[in-house]
Amino acid sequence: MLKQVSDKLMALFAGGLLALMIDINSGLALVNSPIQASWIAHGVGALVAMCLVIIGTLFFKGYKQYCLKETRRTKTTDLPYWIYLGGLPGALTVVLAGITVNSDIGLSGTLTSALIGQIIFGIVSDHLGLFGSQKKPFVTADLLKVLPVLGGSFIIIFS
Repeated sequence: MLKQVSDKLMALFAGGLLALMIDINSGLALVNSPIQASWIAHGVGALVAMCLVIIGTLFFKGYKQYCLKETRRTKTTDLPYWIYLGGLPGALTVVLAGITVNSDIGLSGTLTSALIGQIIFGIVSDHLGLFGSQKKPFVTADLLKVLPVLGGSFIIIFS
């Protein structure tokens, strides 16, 4: 129970950090350009990630076992070719968010548009079993879960 609550709190915190990141990067994009803002954001992110790995390795005993648990493959040739493109959506997200936040839709519209995109892509990905995931056919009960979120998003964007 405690783990479920902490996972939800971390997800909420991550959502707040996403909004903060988009706002900061859009300000940076105004001063420079969206491409330069993306380079700076990813450079700083890479440094922070390296520091977190070093801190985790040095100070937390179970860190290595936690990170490597049941995720190791025997050969890198077992990996699908597209697995190496994981940074591409993140980079495009930073660039596009830097552009759209400074447009008429603003930060709230940008975040809700991203939410709509995630929902639609998730539904299509589940339905088709993209990226090696298990197929989960779209049913009308799923529509009842999605419609309130989409409706609220459209209200934010178009009001």
